[in-house]
Amino acid sequence: MSWERQIHVKSPAELERMREAGKINATVLAAVKALLQPGVATADLNAAAEDVLREHGCISPFKGYGYPPFPASITVSINQELVHGIPSKKRKLNAGDIVSIDCGTVFNGFVGDSAFTAGVGEIPSQAQELLEVTEGALQAAIDKMRPGNRTGDVSAAIQQFVESRGYFVTREYTGHGVGRQMHEGPQVPNYGVAGRGLPLRPGMTIALEPMVLAGTAATRVLSDQWTVVSADGSLTAHFEHSVAVTEGDPLVLTVL
Repeated sequence: MSWERQIHVKSPAELERMREAGKINATVLAAVKALLQPGVATADLNAAAEDVLREHGCISPFKGYGYPPFPASITVSINQELVHGIPSKKRKLNAGDIVSIDCGTVFNGFVGDSAFTAGVGEIPSQAQELLEVTEGALQAAIDKMRPGNRTGDVSAAIQQFVESRGYFVTREYTGHGVGRQMHEGPQVPNYGVAGRGLPLRPGMTIALEPMVLAGTAATRVLSDQWTVVSADGSLTAHFEHSVAVTEGDPLVLTVL
C-alpha cells in the first residue's frame, strides 16, 4: 500500500480518544506482566488480557487479523521468538525466560498498541542487557518524535542506539502509523538515514517498536505462519509505544 496516502493526522479530540485506548492497553499489559511466573501457560496470559479488555468494553484488533487469522488477543513471544508468538495451553513459561507481550486495544473507534519484554524470575545478565538496550532504543525513537524531524530521524535513532551496543535490528518488520486502524501510515523501519523520510507534523501518531536481536538481523517464520524467530536461535526483545507528535514534547499514548 502507499504509506503516504494512509497517514491520518489526528485532532486534539481524537488524540484524547487515542489516549483513552492507550491507557486501557497499558492496563492490559500490566495485568499480564503480573502473571509472568514459571509454570504459567501462555494461553492463560491471553485469557487474563481478554478479561481486562471485556471489563473495559474493548476488543483487540489482533484477534482474527490476517491470514491465517490470528487466534488470540495478545502475542506471546519467548526467548528467540521476536514477534507474533501464538498463546497456547501447552506452552508454559520457565524460570529465566524472557517474554515479549504485544497487545492492541480498540476503544471508541481508536487503537492503542504497545508491547514490552520482561524476564520470568531472574534472568542472565546478557538477557537483561538486551532488554535495556531495546527499551533504550524505544526512548531514543520517542525523543525524535518532534515537528521538523523526519521518519528517517526516528529510524536512524533506533538503529544507532542498538547497533552501537553490538545488537541487531530487524529488517523485515517495522513500526507504523496507528489510529482508527491498527496499521496506518507512515511506515517507520528500525533502521534508516537521518534527514530522510516523511516530515513529522503535529497530530501524527506512530507505533514505534524496536525489535532487537542478539546474534543476527536475520529471521524466519515458523510453520504456524505467524511466529517470527531469530534465524540463529539467539535471544530477541521487543518494546513498543504508540506516540503522538505535538507542537511540544512527544506524547506517549500507551501509558497509565
